[in-house]
Amino acid sequence: MTDRILEFLRNRREDGPCLVLDLEVVRENYLAFAKALPDTRVFYAVKANPDPRVLELLAGLGSCFDTASVVEIEQALAAGASADRISYGNTIKKERDIARAYALGVRLFAVDCEAEVEKIARAAPGSRVFCRILCDGAGAEWPLSRKFGCAPELAPRVLEHAHRLGLDAFGLSFHVGSQQRDPRMWDGALKAAAAIFRDLAERGITLQMVNLGGGFPTRYLKQVPAVSTYAQTILQALRKHFGNHIPETIIEPGRGMVGNAGVIEAEVVLISKKADGDKVRWVYLDIGKFNGLAETMDEMIRYPIRTPYDGAATEPCILAGPSCDSVDVLYEKQPYDLPVSLEIGSKVLIEGTGAYTTTYSSVGFNGFPPLKSYVI
Repeated sequence: MTDRILEFLRNRREDGPCLVLDLEVVRENYLAFAKALPDTRVFYAVKANPDPRVLELLAGLGSCFDTASVVEIEQALAAGASADRISYGNTIKKERDIARAYALGVRLFAVDCEAEVEKIARAAPGSRVFCRILCDGAGAEWPLSRKFGCAPELAPRVLEHAHRLGLDAFGLSFHVGSQQRDPRMWDGALKAAAAIFRDLAERGITLQMVNLGGGFPTRYLKQVPAVSTYAQTILQALRKHFGNHIPETIIEPGRGMVGNAGVIEAEVVLISKKADGDKVRWVYLDIGKFNGLAETMDEMIRYPIRTPYDGAATEPCILAGPSCDSVDVLYEKQPYDLPVSLEIGSKVLIEGTGAYTTTYSSVGFNGFPPLKSYVI
């Protein structure tokens, strides 16, 4: 929350729920990453928030970009990034999309199997590829296990196949899980990466790069370590496992870059109980899972919520969205304590919502418009 956001909300015209994002916070976050890890290139994860003003700011600051699709590649280019500052980091790509990325000048691609390597060899000959290895995501509030990456023991075979097909077997990547609050979780992944580097060196293939992934958190209800703490812990792990031969490194912050820069203003639509004896109230907002709060799935991300009545007596509430879908319940397994004095029509501020909200908002489910976004 910043004074600039509060001033904007005081003066805005009422038009439903909205996200307000402060670019000055994004700038501060980028500079913090650059200062903490001066020898590491920052590849902002475009999927976190692809607003053109965010991308333009970061491109001007010198950021690189991690993209998941051709559209995101085009967005990064439109923001002023050159193609050599863009990684096609999705391991699941159509061959025609690889060809389009190659035509746009992209030469850095993620893989996690031999079939993907073969597509890139055909559609983007001579490109650099890095192989993503599996991490279990332990300790992360939004784990990213199983779908992306291969077992570490398969990675040498994947990269050797790339080398045989004329690609540049460039390096490795991993992701320790989104909203990872334990900096020590990079240690195990770097240990596995160092072993793969040694294995391939014995086969005559010299890897050059380790993509440390994302996972850098934003603050929600729990404290998180500073970026400098992550940097120190990661550098110690690099020295421990790679000795004096530390590879080139890149990071892919998304949530950690924009999460704390945004606040959603929403409205209480209804407050009710299901039975006279219920001890828990239902509080319905005009925003829910389908309007941008998809990361409340399984109640993994618990956003801080501010109300005009903070400081008054509270009681547990089940928090739900406005749509006619029974899964559109935000917090029920662990009800949310909200003021007893909260009323229908009250405005609430949902903090830490600069990442993964506008892009998760549906186009028009139940006729509700996509989440409005203002960048200041």
